[in-house]
Amino acid sequence: MAKSLRSKWRRKMRAIKREKNEKRVLVKLKETLKNHGKINLTEDMCKFAQIELRQKEREQEKEKSKMEEQQTDEGGNMNIDTKRNPKTLLDEHGQYPSWMNTRQMKRMREERKNNKKKPDGVKKTGRNKKLLW
Repeated sequence: MAKSLRSKWRRKMRAIKREKNEKRVLVKLKETLKNHGKINLTEDMCKFAQIELRQKEREQEKEKSKMEEQQTDEGGNMNIDTKRNPKTLLDEHGQYPSWMNTRQMKRMREERKNNKKKPDGVKKTGRNKKLLW
């Protein structure tokens, strides 16, 4: 496949779907093994068992990392809070967030320019229009 945005998105979604379905497949496999009892394990079944072990290891690693993060937070705050204007989404340096795409940035920029207050000089509309002669 090409490296278009659409194909990248599809690949990402398929991976997520695969992860969700692995759990269901493992449960079904275990049920069938319990029910029949004398089924010989195939290579695929062994792979699923290994996947389950890996998932448990990942969960344990995540728990350990969470515990370590909590300990570092207690010792001192390592995170730097960026101050953003909630309306314009700009930080103190005038930068947009990294997740925002260029079209959104452009749209926000145009809105800011259009919303700037116009000077309170003489309005040249309707009755107040000045004549050149």
